[in-house]
Amino acid sequence: MLTRIARLAIDRPKPVLIGALLVVIACGVFGVSVLDRFKEGGFVPPDAESARASRIVDRHFTGAQPNLIVAVTSDDGADSPTARRAGDTVTSWLASRHDIGGVRSYWRLGPRDGGALRSDDGRSALITARIDADDTDLPKVSRRIKADLPRPDGVTLRVGGYGIMTDELNSRTVKDATVGEAVAFPVSLVVLVVVFGSLIAAGLPLLVGAVSIVTTLAILRLVTAFADVSIYALNMTTLLGLALGIDYSLFIVSRYREELRAGHGLQDAVLRTVRTAGRTVVFSGVTVALALAALIVFPVFFLKSFAYVGIAVVLVAVLTAVLVLPAALTLLGHRVDRLDVRVPLRRLLRLRPPHAVAAERSRWYRMVVVVTRHAVPVAALTVAGLLLLGAPFLSSKWGYPDDRVISASVSEARQVGDLLRDGFAEDASAATTVVLPGYGGGEGPLAGYATGLSRVPGVSEVTSGAGTFVHGDRVAPSSQGLINDAGAVLRVGTAADPYSADGKRLLSALRAVPAPGERLFAGAAAENEDVLDALAEPLPLAAGLMALAMFVLLFLFTGSLVLPLKALVMNALSLGAAFGAMVWVFQEGHLSGLLGFTATGYLVANVPVLMFCVAFGLSMDYEVFLLARIREEWLASGRTTTEDNTRAVALGVARTGRVFTAAALLMAIVLVGMGISKVSFLQMCGLGLALTVLVDAVFVRCLLAPAMMRLLGRFNWWAPAPLARLHGRIGLTEGPSSPEPRVPAPAPRTAPAGKGRSPGDGDS
Repeated sequence: MLTRIARLAIDRPKPVLIGALLVVIACGVFGVSVLDRFKEGGFVPPDAESARASRIVDRHFTGAQPNLIVAVTSDDGADSPTARRAGDTVTSWLASRHDIGGVRSYWRLGPRDGGALRSDDGRSALITARIDADDTDLPKVSRRIKADLPRPDGVTLRVGGYGIMTDELNSRTVKDATVGEAVAFPVSLVVLVVVFGSLIAAGLPLLVGAVSIVTTLAILRLVTAFADVSIYALNMTTLLGLALGIDYSLFIVSRYREELRAGHGLQDAVLRTVRTAGRTVVFSGVTVALALAALIVFPVFFLKSFAYVGIAVVLVAVLTAVLVLPAALTLLGHRVDRLDVRVPLRRLLRLRPPHAVAAERSRWYRMVVVVTRHAVPVAALTVAGLLLLGAPFLSSKWGYPDDRVISASVSEARQVGDLLRDGFAEDASAATTVVLPGYGGGEGPLAGYATGLSRVPGVSEVTSGAGTFVHGDRVAPSSQGLINDAGAVLRVGTAADPYSADGKRLLSALRAVPAPGERLFAGAAAENEDVLDALAEPLPLAAGLMALAMFVLLFLFTGSLVLPLKALVMNALSLGAAFGAMVWVFQEGHLSGLLGFTATGYLVANVPVLMFCVAFGLSMDYEVFLLARIREEWLASGRTTTEDNTRAVALGVARTGRVFTAAALLMAIVLVGMGISKVSFLQMCGLGLALTVLVDAVFVRCLLAPAMMRLLGRFNWWAPAPLARLHGRIGLTEGPSSPEPRVPAPAPRTAPAGKGRSPGDGDS
């Protein structure tokens, strides 16, 4: 198949490139509206208890769960005339809108009934309300309300709540994606110029990355017609599109230049490149796509969205790399090395022209020889280091995201959230809502239930249709709108952090109170519990499917049962190291000041799952690139002794080490572009994946993999006879030539140390 694709690119390069250009233009036009079709939320399963309770409240009990909070602060105090006038003005304006209900104001309720809405220092007070909009429209409506809200003189007015927070997160996500690309493109170009020298060769991977992004946006626009796609998938679209586009193009262009240096004709060089590096790119793409496809088993569309995005991005990046890029290389020919910026630099520094260095004389070869001579201590020290780095992950804690995921410097909702947590006896955003669907038992049993709930330690008050209760005593009459034909709702106030251990204990204690009928729990603590349950159940299945898929793919790729198992173990070590570092940084907050985030004592639950699947695919990506070249050298050797295996490993690393470390550096640069976000879980995802890629490329592929392959010797390539015959029939073995033993060519004389050769020349 790859041969036919290569022939198409070689025989009809101009039609292929013109067709690709037309497709990109069409995709750009079609995909430009995708931003308006992304969905909000998607963290909680739709059939979870908290989601069902929230739907009942939204339909039948307006205002029981506020999603808009207005904080009014006055230096003269919340009871001053200035603050009262301001509060009444804002309250009246909110109550006059048809899309807002359930308005509760400290100034309308008074100090007795509304005491929980006044801050401990008496300077601030709250107005809460419920915006009538679904998750998709809520941010837009909230933005308009915030812009139109009257802001009286003499007071400081801040607007928060779930609607404002999601709007700020969305706008920040789009801005950070733009900034990340703006940073990643020029820095990547510099690195590519260092790797290739030629501006033309360096520009090709960036061009492929841009094409992947534009085309994928159109595919996402199509996906939104039949599935929900999260707004946060936008970051993954740009990140994976650019990273994989650069990654795959780097390997294709590097192999093409190597084939030209070996003396092959232009068309033959393209053909051999597609049949070798192209085959590896296809395998790598399938590996990454299958890893991301595992996210589909989770019952939340936040994670499903990344599966759709990942599969689309990978398919586009692979197709562009094995069809469009070879067509461009066919037309460019030797001109791919034009505009070499290192030539004037060498003239300026009076350096000699570079000399080609045989793989056996390269620094990479010598490094692997040293590693394999000391395979036992290298393997032991590397494994110990990775285990030590991953140890903090054993104490990881997961939770639901709140306003603290966004920096207070760019978020008014975060400022309101901090005020509620630090300055009020009851956090209005942390309340638990108890729904009694279809309840018709009257006020007596309802009052008894509310009394029991109010006696739970940590509860500040319980508001219900039978009255307001504090520590078992009824302190205020019944509240309107909390009991009707659809049932009854009780609002349980607390100052406990719903995502902390105290919040979890409080929810368990509330569930233990006998209820007068069926009861459903909603609110932050209940959502947190439902999210963790929804992720924990499918996680073993997702991990098992990924491991099985990778094992089968690598067997088809190598014909060995040992190499896939070794790859899975090494991936687990590199992933564990990266995840341990993320716990140390983001959960424990050791670098919070430097990175500008707030440590909450837990990781946003969906992000480690997403990182696991993406990082697993990316780690296997480099495993495939390395094994492909090692296997090529093994098939060309005598395949009889342990030394044949060791030499194949050394040659494989020597011919690909510079390329895959450069690819890892480039991918890390793109990922760090996400890591500069003002949203902490995007920071964690970007920096965590960047660390995973670097650890995998440097420590695993350069040290642990060669050491382990030396220790295993010829056993690396073992498979039972029946499976060996099966691989012979169905294994993917397309290559440039038959696996005959190779007679090494005489190595050219190396250049004098420090002269005549740039750091990368001849090492690919």
